[in-house]
Amino acid sequence: MNRRIFQTTLLAAALTLGGLSGAQAQQVIKLTAAGGHPPVFLWVKLLDEFYIPEVDKRLAAAGNTHKVEWTKAWGGTLIKIGSESRGIADGVADFGFVGTIFEAARFPMQNVSYVTPFGTENLGAVGAIVSDMQKSIPAMGDAWTKNGLVYLGGTALDTYHLWTNFPVKSIDDLKGKKISAPGPSANWIRNTGAVAVAGSLPTYYEDIKSGVSNGAITFSTGAWGAKLHEVAPYITKVNFGSMYAGAVVMNKRRFDGLPPAVQQVFREVGMEYDKRFADAQNATATALLQKMGEAGATISELPAAERTRWAETIPNVAQTWAADLQGKGAPGQEVLKAYMDGLKKSGASLPRDWSVK
Repeated sequence: MNRRIFQTTLLAAALTLGGLSGAQAQQVIKLTAAGGHPPVFLWVKLLDEFYIPEVDKRLAAAGNTHKVEWTKAWGGTLIKIGSESRGIADGVADFGFVGTIFEAARFPMQNVSYVTPFGTENLGAVGAIVSDMQKSIPAMGDAWTKNGLVYLGGTALDTYHLWTNFPVKSIDDLKGKKISAPGPSANWIRNTGAVAVAGSLPTYYEDIKSGVSNGAITFSTGAWGAKLHEVAPYITKVNFGSMYAGAVVMNKRRFDGLPPAVQQVFREVGMEYDKRFADAQNATATALLQKMGEAGATISELPAAERTRWAETIPNVAQTWAADLQGKGAPGQEVLKAYMDGLKKSGASLPRDWSVK
Protein backbone atom coordinates (compact mmCIF):
# COMPACT_ATOMS: atom_id res chain seq x y z
CA MET A 1 0.00 0.00 0.00
CA ASN A 2 2.80 2.38 0.95
CA ARG A 3 4.55 1.54 -2.31
CA ARG A 4 1.40 2.30 -4.28
CA ILE A 5 0.98 5.62 -2.50
CA PHE A 6 4.61 6.47 -3.21
CA GLN A 7 4.19 5.64 -6.92
CA THR A 8 1.01 7.72 -7.06
CA THR A 9 2.81 10.62 -5.43
CA LEU A 10 5.66 10.37 -7.93
CA LEU A 11 3.17 10.31 -10.81
CA ALA A 12 1.36 13.38 -9.47
CA ALA A 13 4.64 15.21 -9.04
CA ALA A 14 5.69 14.30 -12.57
CA LEU A 15 2.39 15.54 -13.96
CA THR A 16 2.71 18.75 -11.97
CA LEU A 17 6.23 19.37 -13.21
CA GLY A 18 5.15 18.54 -16.75
CA GLY A 19 2.29 20.98 -16.42
CA LEU A 20 4.64 23.69 -15.22
CA SER A 21 6.97 22.95 -18.11
CA GLY A 22 4.10 23.19 -20.55
CA ALA A 23 2.97 26.45 -18.95
CA GLN A 24 6.47 27.84 -19.36
CA ALA A 25 6.51 26.76 -23.01
CA GLN A 26 3.24 28.59 -23.54
CA GLN A 27 3.85 31.61 -21.34
CA VAL A 28 1.55 34.36 -22.58
CA ILE A 29 2.39 38.07 -22.56
CA LYS A 30 -0.81 40.10 -22.71
CA LEU A 31 -0.36 43.43 -24.49
CA THR A 32 -2.86 46.08 -25.53
CA ALA A 33 -2.03 48.01 -28.70
CA ALA A 34 -3.76 51.35 -29.18
CA GLY A 35 -3.79 54.37 -31.45
CA GLY A 36 -5.83 57.51 -31.89
CA HIS A 37 -6.11 57.05 -35.65
CA PRO A 38 -7.92 54.17 -37.39
CA PRO A 39 -6.06 51.60 -39.55
CA VAL A 40 -7.02 53.44 -42.75
CA PHE A 41 -3.94 55.57 -42.04
CA LEU A 42 -0.70 53.85 -42.97
CA TRP A 43 1.18 54.24 -39.67
CA VAL A 44 -1.60 52.33 -37.86
CA LYS A 45 -2.30 50.00 -40.77
CA LEU A 46 1.29 48.76 -40.71
CA LEU A 47 1.13 48.22 -36.96
CA ASP A 48 -2.00 46.15 -37.42
CA GLU A 49 -1.04 44.26 -40.57
CA PHE A 50 2.75 44.03 -40.30
CA TYR A 51 4.30 44.85 -36.93
CA ILE A 52 2.06 42.77 -34.68
CA PRO A 53 1.87 39.69 -36.98
CA GLU A 54 5.63 39.92 -37.61
CA VAL A 55 6.41 39.89 -33.87
CA ASP A 56 4.20 36.82 -33.49
CA LYS A 57 5.84 35.12 -36.46
CA ARG A 58 9.40 35.77 -35.32
CA LEU A 59 8.73 34.63 -31.77
CA ALA A 60 7.18 31.40 -33.05
CA ALA A 61 9.95 30.79 -35.60
CA ALA A 62 12.63 31.19 -32.95
CA GLY A 63 10.94 28.61 -30.75
CA ASN A 64 10.57 31.32 -28.11
CA THR A 65 8.82 30.22 -24.94
CA HIS A 66 6.81 33.43 -24.94
CA LYS A 67 3.74 34.25 -26.97
CA VAL A 68 1.98 37.61 -27.17
CA GLU A 69 -1.78 37.79 -26.77
CA TRP A 70 -2.86 41.07 -28.33
CA THR A 71 -5.82 43.32 -27.67
CA LYS A 72 -6.18 46.00 -30.36
CA ALA A 73 -7.87 49.34 -29.80
CA TRP A 74 -7.44 51.56 -32.85
CA GLY A 75 -9.30 54.69 -33.92
CA GLY A 76 -9.42 56.39 -30.53
CA THR A 77 -11.51 53.66 -28.91
CA LEU A 78 -9.15 53.54 -25.93
CA ILE A 79 -6.77 56.49 -26.31
CA LYS A 80 -7.57 59.69 -28.18
CA ILE A 81 -5.30 61.54 -30.61
CA GLY A 82 -2.78 63.60 -28.69
CA SER A 83 -3.08 61.43 -25.58
CA GLU A 84 -1.22 58.37 -26.82
CA SER A 85 2.06 58.94 -24.98
CA ARG A 86 0.34 59.56 -21.64
CA GLY A 87 -2.04 56.64 -22.12
CA ILE A 88 0.76 54.21 -22.97
CA ALA A 89 3.07 55.52 -20.23
CA ASP A 90 0.25 55.22 -17.67
CA GLY A 91 -0.52 51.66 -18.73
CA VAL A 92 -3.93 52.30 -20.28
CA ALA A 93 -2.30 50.59 -23.27
CA ASP A 94 1.09 48.93 -23.59
CA PHE A 95 2.09 49.59 -27.18
CA GLY A 96 1.17 51.91 -30.01
CA PHE A 97 1.98 54.92 -32.14
CA VAL A 98 2.69 58.37 -30.70
CA GLY A 99 2.19 61.24 -33.12
CA THR A 100 4.72 63.83 -31.98
CA ILE A 101 2.99 66.61 -33.93
CA PHE A 102 0.03 66.28 -31.57
CA GLU A 103 2.26 66.09 -28.51
CA ALA A 104 4.68 68.92 -29.15
CA ALA A 105 4.83 69.89 -25.47
CA ARG A 106 6.21 66.46 -24.56
CA PHE A 107 8.42 65.99 -27.63
CA PRO A 108 9.41 69.50 -28.74
CA MET A 109 12.74 68.52 -30.30
CA GLN A 110 11.12 65.77 -32.39
CA ASN A 111 9.00 68.50 -34.00
CA VAL A 112 11.97 70.27 -35.56
CA SER A 113 10.76 69.50 -39.10
CA TYR A 114 7.47 71.29 -38.39
CA VAL A 115 9.22 74.56 -37.56
CA THR A 116 11.42 74.32 -40.68
CA PRO A 117 8.93 74.08 -43.58
CA PHE A 118 9.84 74.05 -47.27
CA GLY A 119 12.42 71.35 -46.67
CA THR A 120 12.55 68.14 -48.71
CA GLU A 121 10.02 65.71 -50.12
CA ASN A 122 12.48 62.87 -49.42
CA LEU A 123 10.75 61.28 -46.43
CA GLY A 124 13.42 58.60 -46.12
CA ALA A 125 16.01 61.32 -45.61
CA VAL A 126 13.90 63.08 -42.97
CA GLY A 127 13.40 59.87 -41.02
CA ALA A 128 17.11 59.04 -41.16
CA ILE A 129 18.15 62.58 -40.13
CA VAL A 130 15.90 62.58 -37.05
CA SER A 131 16.92 59.03 -36.15
CA ASP A 132 20.60 60.02 -36.25
CA MET A 133 19.90 63.16 -34.21
CA GLN A 134 18.21 61.14 -31.49
CA LYS A 135 21.45 59.18 -31.16
CA SER A 136 23.88 62.09 -31.40
CA ILE A 137 21.93 64.57 -29.24
CA PRO A 138 21.27 62.83 -25.88
CA ALA A 139 18.54 65.21 -24.73
CA MET A 140 16.55 64.45 -27.85
CA GLY A 141 16.73 60.68 -27.51
CA ASP A 142 16.06 60.85 -23.76
CA ALA A 143 12.66 62.47 -24.35
CA TRP A 144 11.12 59.03 -24.85
CA THR A 145 12.55 57.60 -21.64
CA LYS A 146 11.56 60.66 -19.61
CA ASN A 147 7.99 60.14 -20.79
CA GLY A 148 7.98 56.51 -19.68
CA LEU A 149 8.34 55.05 -23.15
CA VAL A 150 10.72 52.93 -25.18
CA TYR A 151 11.32 54.09 -28.76
CA LEU A 152 11.01 51.21 -31.24
CA GLY A 153 10.94 52.97 -34.61
CA GLY A 154 10.06 56.30 -36.19
CA THR A 155 8.32 57.54 -39.31
CA ALA A 156 8.23 60.55 -41.59
CA LEU A 157 5.23 61.48 -43.71
CA ASP A 158 5.18 62.33 -47.39
CA THR A 159 5.47 66.02 -48.19
CA TYR A 160 2.66 68.35 -47.21
CA HIS A 161 0.52 70.19 -49.75
CA LEU A 162 -2.62 72.32 -49.68
CA TRP A 163 -6.20 71.04 -50.17
CA THR A 164 -8.80 73.80 -50.58
CA ASN A 165 -12.31 74.47 -51.86
CA PHE A 166 -10.97 77.42 -53.87
CA PRO A 167 -8.13 77.68 -56.42
CA VAL A 168 -4.68 78.84 -55.26
CA LYS A 169 -2.20 80.34 -57.71
CA SER A 170 -0.27 82.52 -55.26
CA ILE A 171 -0.14 83.17 -51.54
CA ASP A 172 -2.35 86.22 -52.16
CA ASP A 173 -5.27 83.83 -52.74
CA LEU A 174 -5.09 82.76 -49.10
CA LYS A 175 -6.09 86.15 -47.73
CA GLY A 176 -9.19 85.88 -45.52
CA LYS A 177 -9.41 82.10 -45.86
CA LYS A 178 -9.58 79.63 -42.96
CA ILE A 179 -7.13 76.76 -43.23
CA SER A 180 -7.07 73.67 -41.00
CA ALA A 181 -3.47 73.41 -39.80
CA PRO A 182 -2.64 71.49 -36.61
CA GLY A 183 -0.05 72.49 -34.05
CA PRO A 184 3.20 73.89 -35.46
CA SER A 185 1.94 73.82 -39.06
CA ALA A 186 -0.30 76.78 -38.20
CA ASN A 187 2.88 78.87 -38.45
CA TRP A 188 3.24 77.99 -42.14
CA ILE A 189 0.44 80.40 -43.05
CA ARG A 190 1.36 83.26 -40.71
CA ASN A 191 1.59 86.64 -42.48
CA THR A 192 -0.20 85.22 -45.55
CA GLY A 193 -3.59 86.63 -44.57
CA ALA A 194 -5.04 83.18 -43.88
CA VAL A 195 -6.41 82.11 -40.50
CA ALA A 196 -5.29 78.82 -38.97
CA VAL A 197 -7.99 76.50 -37.62
CA ALA A 198 -7.19 73.67 -35.20
CA GLY A 199 -8.06 70.13 -36.23
CA SER A 200 -6.75 66.73 -37.25
CA LEU A 201 -7.16 64.32 -40.14
CA PRO A 202 -10.34 62.73 -38.75
CA THR A 203 -12.00 66.18 -38.45
CA TYR A 204 -10.87 67.91 -41.66
CA TYR A 205 -13.61 66.51 -43.92
CA GLU A 206 -16.52 67.71 -41.79
CA ASP A 207 -14.74 70.97 -40.94
CA ILE A 208 -14.40 71.86 -44.61
CA LYS A 209 -17.85 70.55 -45.52
CA SER A 210 -19.51 72.59 -42.76
CA GLY A 211 -17.52 75.75 -43.44
CA VAL A 212 -15.42 75.69 -40.28
CA SER A 213 -12.45 75.89 -42.66
CA ASN A 214 -11.85 76.37 -46.39
CA GLY A 215 -9.12 73.81 -46.68
CA ALA A 216 -6.32 71.96 -44.98
CA ILE A 217 -2.56 71.58 -45.05
CA THR A 218 -1.75 67.88 -45.05
CA PHE A 219 -0.03 65.05 -46.93
CA SER A 220 -1.33 62.94 -49.81
CA THR A 221 -1.65 59.59 -48.05
CA GLY A 222 -3.52 61.17 -45.17
CA ALA A 223 -5.72 63.27 -47.46
CA TRP A 224 -6.78 60.20 -49.40
CA GLY A 225 -7.71 58.32 -46.24
CA ALA A 226 -9.75 61.32 -45.09
CA LYS A 227 -11.32 61.77 -48.58
CA LEU A 228 -10.43 65.46 -48.55
CA HIS A 229 -10.56 65.75 -52.33
CA GLU A 230 -14.33 65.35 -52.12
CA VAL A 231 -14.79 68.59 -50.16
CA ALA A 232 -11.53 70.36 -51.09
CA PRO A 233 -11.07 69.54 -54.79
CA TYR A 234 -8.27 72.07 -55.42
CA ILE A 235 -4.92 70.48 -54.63
CA THR A 236 -1.94 72.83 -54.73
CA LYS A 237 1.44 71.10 -54.60
CA VAL A 238 3.32 73.48 -52.32
CA ASN A 239 5.89 70.95 -51.06
CA PHE A 240 6.14 72.16 -47.49
CA GLY A 241 8.37 69.13 -47.04
CA SER A 242 8.22 65.68 -45.55
CA MET A 243 7.70 65.81 -41.80
CA TYR A 244 8.83 63.59 -38.96
CA ALA A 245 5.55 62.20 -37.64
CA GLY A 246 6.21 60.13 -34.55
CA ALA A 247 7.15 56.70 -33.35
CA VAL A 248 6.15 53.20 -32.41
CA VAL A 249 6.60 52.90 -28.65
CA MET A 250 6.04 50.62 -25.68
CA ASN A 251 5.39 51.33 -22.05
CA LYS A 252 8.88 51.32 -20.48
CA ARG A 253 7.93 49.21 -17.47
CA ARG A 254 6.34 46.57 -19.67
CA PHE A 255 9.27 46.58 -22.08
CA ASP A 256 11.85 46.33 -19.29
CA GLY A 257 9.95 43.35 -17.91
CA LEU A 258 10.15 41.40 -21.17
CA PRO A 259 12.84 38.74 -21.65
CA PRO A 260 15.84 40.12 -23.62
CA ALA A 261 15.07 37.84 -26.59
CA VAL A 262 11.55 39.24 -26.82
CA GLN A 263 12.83 42.82 -26.49
CA GLN A 264 15.20 42.17 -29.37
CA VAL A 265 12.37 40.96 -31.58
CA PHE A 266 10.38 44.14 -30.89
CA ARG A 267 13.40 46.30 -31.75
CA GLU A 268 14.22 44.39 -34.93
CA VAL A 269 10.65 44.54 -36.17
CA GLY A 270 10.67 48.27 -35.37
CA MET A 271 13.63 48.78 -37.71
CA GLU A 272 11.84 46.84 -40.42
CA TYR A 273 8.68 48.88 -39.80
CA ASP A 274 10.69 52.07 -40.50
CA LYS A 275 11.85 50.77 -43.85
CA ARG A 276 8.49 49.38 -44.91
CA PHE A 277 6.74 52.58 -43.94
CA ALA A 278 9.10 54.76 -45.97
CA ASP A 279 8.85 52.48 -49.01
CA ALA A 280 5.06 52.32 -48.77
CA GLN A 281 4.67 56.08 -48.36
CA ASN A 282 6.92 56.79 -51.34
CA ALA A 283 5.15 54.26 -53.52
CA THR A 284 1.70 55.39 -52.49
CA ALA A 285 1.79 59.21 -52.34
CA THR A 286 2.14 59.84 -56.09
CA ALA A 287 -0.38 57.16 -56.96
CA LEU A 288 -2.97 58.60 -54.59
CA LEU A 289 -2.54 62.11 -55.96
CA GLN A 290 -3.22 60.65 -59.38
CA LYS A 291 -6.32 58.88 -58.07
CA MET A 292 -7.61 62.13 -56.59
CA GLY A 293 -7.13 63.77 -59.97
CA GLU A 294 -9.02 60.94 -61.66
CA ALA A 295 -11.79 61.43 -59.11
CA GLY A 296 -12.23 65.04 -60.23
CA ALA A 297 -9.73 67.04 -58.18
CA THR A 298 -7.82 69.87 -59.86
CA ILE A 299 -4.09 69.48 -59.20
CA SER A 300 -1.62 72.30 -59.75
CA GLU A 301 1.90 73.09 -58.64
CA LEU A 302 2.76 76.32 -56.89
CA PRO A 303 5.39 78.16 -58.98
CA ALA A 304 8.91 78.01 -57.55
CA ALA A 305 9.03 81.80 -57.20
CA GLU A 306 5.81 81.76 -55.17
CA ARG A 307 7.14 78.96 -52.99
CA THR A 308 10.26 81.02 -52.23
CA ARG A 309 8.11 84.09 -51.63
CA TRP A 310 5.94 82.10 -49.23
CA ALA A 311 9.00 80.83 -47.32
CA GLU A 312 10.30 84.39 -47.01
CA THR A 313 6.91 85.78 -45.97
CA ILE A 314 6.40 83.75 -42.82
CA PRO A 315 8.41 84.65 -39.71
CA ASN A 316 11.41 82.58 -38.67
CA VAL A 317 9.49 80.64 -36.05
CA ALA A 318 12.33 78.13 -35.95
CA GLN A 319 14.52 80.67 -34.16
CA THR A 320 11.75 81.47 -31.68
CA TRP A 321 11.26 77.74 -31.14
CA ALA A 322 15.00 77.13 -30.61
CA ALA A 323 15.34 80.09 -28.24
CA ASP A 324 12.39 78.87 -26.20
CA LEU A 325 13.99 75.43 -25.86
CA GLN A 326 17.31 77.00 -24.87
CA GLY A 327 15.51 78.92 -22.15
CA LYS A 328 14.17 75.64 -20.79
CA GLY A 329 17.61 74.06 -20.75
CA ALA A 330 17.22 72.06 -23.97
CA PRO A 331 19.69 72.27 -26.91
CA GLY A 332 17.31 74.03 -29.29
CA GLN A 333 19.97 75.70 -31.44
CA GLU A 334 21.94 72.46 -31.72
CA VAL A 335 18.85 70.56 -32.83
CA LEU A 336 17.90 73.22 -35.38
CA LYS A 337 21.38 73.42 -36.90
CA ALA A 338 21.77 69.64 -36.98
CA TYR A 339 18.48 69.26 -38.83
CA MET A 340 19.25 71.96 -41.41
CA ASP A 341 22.74 70.51 -41.92
CA GLY A 342 21.16 67.09 -42.40
CA LEU A 343 18.80 68.44 -45.06
CA LYS A 344 21.68 70.07 -46.93
CA LYS A 345 23.75 66.88 -46.81
CA SER A 346 20.79 64.97 -48.23
CA GLY A 347 20.86 67.21 -51.30
CA ALA A 348 17.72 69.22 -50.52
CA SER A 349 17.33 72.55 -52.30
CA LEU A 350 16.20 74.93 -49.57
CA PRO A 351 14.52 78.29 -50.25
CA ARG A 352 15.41 79.37 -46.71
CA ASP A 353 17.91 78.28 -44.05
CA TRP A 354 16.01 78.56 -40.78
CA SER A 355 19.16 78.13 -38.68
CA VAL A 356 20.40 81.53 -39.88
CA LYS A 357 19.22 84.34 -37.59
